Amino acid sequence: MRVVIFGASGMVGQGVLRACLLDRSVDDILVVGRTPLNVVHRKVREIIHANFTDFTVIRREFEDADACFYCLGVSASGRSEEEYTRITHDYTLAAARAMIVDNAALTFTYVSGEGTDSSETGRSMWARVKGRTENELLAIPFHAYMFRPGYIQPRAGAVSKTAAYRWTYRLTSWLYPLLNRLAPGHVTTTEHLGRAMIAVVGLDGGGPTVLYSRDINRLGAPAPAGAVRRR
Repeated sequence: MRVVIFGASGMVGQGVLRACLLDRSVDDILVVGRTPLNVVHRKVREIIHANFTDFTVIRREFEDADACFYCLGVSASGRSEEEYTRITHDYTLAAARAMIVDNAALTFTYVSGEGTDSSETGRSMWARVKGRTENELLAIPFHAYMFRPGYIQPRAGAVSKTAAYRWTYRLTSWLYPLLNRLAPGHVTTTEHLGRAMIAVVGLDGGGPTVLYSRDINRLGAPAPAGAVRRR
């Protein structure tokens, strides 16, 4: 399987990249970012690209990809709706449209969030923008899956790029077992997210297209020892 990852430097992206490195069904990983990750691994290639509203010059690099794992995202805190829309919606759709040109059977996964507003009419700015992004992705003729996790527990060294989130995770990590017991449908981990993204590629467009933490945890459950995930 050949995959493309956007946002591999973020907390979720780190989890997805690690899952791809560990999964024997993933043969080739193309990481697209603005700054180098400097990951040295036989599976990984990196492309540094500055303009995330136009991927025309690197579109050929996406040929024959089986999946795109889009994990790029920012907090809406302190951002105008215009800025948040540019990063959350415009960048995502530009990547999706570039990916579909030579990949009719592509699986595209997008990390949204619990509370996303599919109606695009609610009071919450971030939820409206995420809802619009989801709706437009689902209208593109590829296999699209919207991931709406609730609380995400970082695992295996995954770290948020947002300082406030890093402190929050440090202070509340001990609560995860309790949260998982009391509200299992609203919590997940970076490890489950990564494995679930790989798993949906094998669904070929089947199953629900909007996935919540409970779905993510089911699809991302650790495979039995010796098993190989296949498309």
